[in-house]
Amino acid sequence: MKILVTGTAGFIGFHLAKKLLERGDEVVGLDNINDYYDVNLKYGRLAELGIDAALGTATSVVASAPISSTKYPNHKFYKMDIADKEAIDQLFKTEKFDAVCNLAAQAGVRYSLENPHAYIQSNVVGFLNILEGCRNNGVKNLAFASSSSVYGLNESQPFKTTDKTEHQVSLYAATKKSNEMMAHTYAHLYGIHVTGLRFFTVYGPWGRPDMAPMLFTDAILNDRAIKVFNNGEMSRDFTYIDDIVDGIVKVIDNPAKVNPEWNAKKPEISSSSTAYRLYNIGNNAPLPLMTFIETIEDALGKKAKKNFMPMQDGDVVSTYADVSGLINDFGYKPDTKLADGIGEFVKWYRKFYGE
Repeated sequence: MKILVTGTAGFIGFHLAKKLLERGDEVVGLDNINDYYDVNLKYGRLAELGIDAALGTATSVVASAPISSTKYPNHKFYKMDIADKEAIDQLFKTEKFDAVCNLAAQAGVRYSLENPHAYIQSNVVGFLNILEGCRNNGVKNLAFASSSSVYGLNESQPFKTTDKTEHQVSLYAATKKSNEMMAHTYAHLYGIHVTGLRFFTVYGPWGRPDMAPMLFTDAILNDRAIKVFNNGEMSRDFTYIDDIVDGIVKVIDNPAKVNPEWNAKKPEISSSSTAYRLYNIGNNAPLPLMTFIETIEDALGKKAKKNFMPMQDGDVVSTYADVSGLINDFGYKPDTKLADGIGEFVKWYRKFYGE
């Protein structure tokens, strides 16, 4: 299968591309390599995929010619912004994909408070370009990244895909909710089989430096205090990257189908009379933030200095995924224990950063 994976210089996109390549799929990767965080980490991920010297270290986003991998003969990469309509149109016409997995996005809840326009360009305009690419080039299999942040003010847990999601508390979450609605519209109008995945607190090797594992590990090793929001009274459905990727692959291999039992008089939002599905993808077992911190301390063999702080704007106290949809439809089973996952993360961190 020939698959476009957007965001392959990113955390999840890199791991997904590697998994697909290792099983023999042809993967076309795409990323704009923006400087939202350290581009050296992004280039490091790409180097693991055999995409390295030809890119140099330029940060300007100019659509590139395809760069062939030196490690995987079934892989090529384009430096490209999904918000660049002309470039995306040409990419779809040239490559003729069997399936698309859109993971490219401007990430981060807190950063959306500082730079809102970046989220509209990447997450809304960019996603529209992906939808149009599928529509105009006969691509009928599309998976895309949504987020647990769409649940917003909802305090009913575990979060279910049948819950109402009208009360987001960050622009990032609002753009992800808009992606779900846009995707359903294109499924309904143009017959694209579309699946959205609401990710829950993904962690693991090659993770983002603005996320808790990296922030905490860096601070602890360098004798700085870590910021513990809401005075530590938070919990998250921490999900190891390998478990996330296994779920994404199952979705790509099994495009969304019409729900024959869907009732327009009593509509539920996770499926439809068209080929559209929404799934939570998480660990199905939330843990207290303080337990997460203690696990990192144990892996590092060093205690953290803690700066307890109030809740941040745009954040939520707890996330907990009901993943019964993925379990029932695909036999999805996240089984990585936190200590094992953090152990793998710390091992990678020490190797990559030399600490």
